[in-house]
Amino acid sequence: MSLRDIHTPVLLERCVELLAPAASVPGAVVVDATLGMGGHTEALLERFPGLHVIGLDRDTDALRVAGRRLAPFGDRVTFVHTVYDGIAEAVAGAGLQRVDGVLFDLGVSSLQLDEADRGFAYARDAPLDMRMDQTTGTTAADVLATYGEGDLRRIFERYGEEKLAGRYARAIVAARAQAPIDRSARLVEILDAATPAALSHAGHPAKRVFQALRIEVNGELAVLERAVPAALDLLRVGGRIVVMSYQSLEDRLVKRVLQAASASTAPAGLPVELPEHAPRFRLLVKGAELASEEERARNPRATPVRLRAAERIREAA
Repeated sequence: MSLRDIHTPVLLERCVELLAPAASVPGAVVVDATLGMGGHTEALLERFPGLHVIGLDRDTDALRVAGRRLAPFGDRVTFVHTVYDGIAEAVAGAGLQRVDGVLFDLGVSSLQLDEADRGFAYARDAPLDMRMDQTTGTTAADVLATYGEGDLRRIFERYGEEKLAGRYARAIVAARAQAPIDRSARLVEILDAATPAALSHAGHPAKRVFQALRIEVNGELAVLERAVPAALDLLRVGGRIVVMSYQSLEDRLVKRVLQAASASTAPAGLPVELPEHAPRFRLLVKGAELASEEERARNPRATPVRLRAAERIREAA
């Protein structure tokens, strides 16, 4: 079965549509900052014959899969093994100062979710790894073994928005004193036992804890906070950025950065807006766009997506 059959990129046509005015410029360069299995990049390269894509991913498995998928496009793709806050260095490494488009498809990739031994999915027993780049860094099992109760509570509250964060943190500390928590099934068992019966119907108790652990292990919010402003700085006038988020913490961060870039910086009460205070970007969509009901039915992983996009309309002062 081909990758096209097993991998359905989220909001593919909408992403291509939003990037089209920038990607169709002669000699255009787009950065796919979260290359994954290469579906969005494949569509862009097919639609715009003059386009070059710089594809970034921290996951060496993803780079290998995307490399096979995109091999027919030859040297029109540059692959870079890096976390997406390394976007400026990746662009400079390609000998460029500016690019025409940037795409972020955040969260866990289909490849990572579908490989049970990566430990991202609470529904399947696996080692608690959760590293997007398995060549480096701390695993989720390491976090569960070494973080104090207060730190576990903090990450569950902050990154999982979990109301039972304190209860779950206490349960984990008590359980690890008996035996290491190094597999997903054991963690799910601990969380199930710590969940009050009255709340057992309110979604799976592991969902938010697994999200929090994944974000902590990969530093996702800190990386995103650096990456989006860096991407905006790289765009030429007329260049476009498209960001797809899958949980509220990501989306709020992206919203804040794009709104600030598209707002006037003129002091309140100034009778005339000076050119240096004019917005640098304009928003391309109103609020956050969702996947259609048809797409959600066809591709359940599109259900939580929130898409935001902007275009650079002037250089910085």
